[in-house]
Amino acid sequence: MLGARGGWQALRRCASLPRAVRLRVREALGAREPVGEVKVQGWVRSVRSQKEVLFLHINDGSSLESLQVVADPSLENRDLTFGSAVEVQGKLVKSPHKMQNMELKAETIRVVGPCDTWLFPLKMKERHPLEYVRQFPHLRCRNNTLGSLLRIRSEATAAIHSFFQDNGYVHIHTPIITSNDCEGAGELFQIETSNEARESAEKTHFFNVPAFLTVSGQLHLEVMAGAFTHVFTFGPTFRAENSQSRRHLAEFYMVEAELSFTESLQDIMQVMEDLLKTATSTVLSKCPYDVELFHKYIAPAQKDRLEQMLKNKFVTISYNEAVEILKQASQTFTFKPEWGCDLQTEHEKYLVKHCGDVPVFVINYPYDLKPFYMRDNEDGPQHTVAAVDLLVPGIGELCGGSLREERLPFLESRLQRLGLVDAYQWYLDLRKFGSVPHGGFGMGFERYLQYILGVDNIKDVIPFPRFSHSCLL
Repeated sequence: MLGARGGWQALRRCASLPRAVRLRVREALGAREPVGEVKVQGWVRSVRSQKEVLFLHINDGSSLESLQVVADPSLENRDLTFGSAVEVQGKLVKSPHKMQNMELKAETIRVVGPCDTWLFPLKMKERHPLEYVRQFPHLRCRNNTLGSLLRIRSEATAAIHSFFQDNGYVHIHTPIITSNDCEGAGELFQIETSNEARESAEKTHFFNVPAFLTVSGQLHLEVMAGAFTHVFTFGPTFRAENSQSRRHLAEFYMVEAELSFTESLQDIMQVMEDLLKTATSTVLSKCPYDVELFHKYIAPAQKDRLEQMLKNKFVTISYNEAVEILKQASQTFTFKPEWGCDLQTEHEKYLVKHCGDVPVFVINYPYDLKPFYMRDNEDGPQHTVAAVDLLVPGIGELCGGSLREERLPFLESRLQRLGLVDAYQWYLDLRKFGSVPHGGFGMGFERYLQYILGVDNIKDVIPFPRFSHSCLL
């Protein structure tokens, strides 16, 4: 009995001992007062051993800045190296250094996962080029630049969702597998099971019809806009473009929205502008140090561009005006600008510079350039549709949208000429049962990140880039 009572008392004493508070690095750095017992876990970014003190910097991905750990040299061991995963327990105290508010005075350091620094491709205190770390998709997130990018990407995602939810939009999960080709470009990934691949001669389909990875959620959003008036989606899209250029990915993310009961292209353009400005302002306020890294070391001019974008109204020109501006340009273009031809990236970038290096809306494109669902302006002799592209500095096209053709006779006539009536009978049904004027747009999320950060290659703004001849991991 005495033994049992003594064990219970010992247990109570153990339970009353102070437990270490687990803190993220960001929380530790932001602490205003010292904290008695804390535990911080992360990866070692630097190790410096002196005769009387051991300095570590550890980072857990919660902030660009690392937390300085001060320890007795006796706590050093052979596995405590750059890149190793550690758990440090001790006291959070005021730092005597001006550059950091708090530091961790270590009492114990446990190496959770050692790292062979000779084999580890990232080296301490080296500023690795983005092209170099792109070779290591499984490790590049531990690089400062990619770490900052991924935190910005996360905040930008949240900001976009908040914008739409704050403005009364319903978020729709549009399908990734579809039988539609929204863009009509034919650059689709077709889906088949492993059995179908082996038995392709039998021409069987898992879904009984050919199925593809989606190139856009627009058509499915139009379905939902017939019930909810304001809808959006934000998800992966796929294009089988055989390109390894700095502008193209095979898998990327799209932000798309549809608005019912709108007869004005200006309404669509206003949502585009508000989205761009609101999301960017949020990212700049929530990730100042991460954004500063890009604006300081990657694209020094980008900060001024964003300030101009945020305080100025976007410029609007017609396609006709754009072609005339390009024809009168002193610059020689690789692709000669002609009415009826699509604007190339070189044209788009020139137009942005010509208009003051601020975002530019180009509206009313030739009828034959655009897909079947765009609304006919009925404006001969130069036949156009109510379409809009948003061009931004350094990138070119960022968003594309239009009013949709809600008039059944117009849509039916165009689908007949294209031989698509049977495939899009369901789309025609939408015009038969409570059709309303509506429109929408899509924005490439990776291009948006390129724009606000000044990153030249689109492969450097997505965690795991997929492109022609490359699908690592």
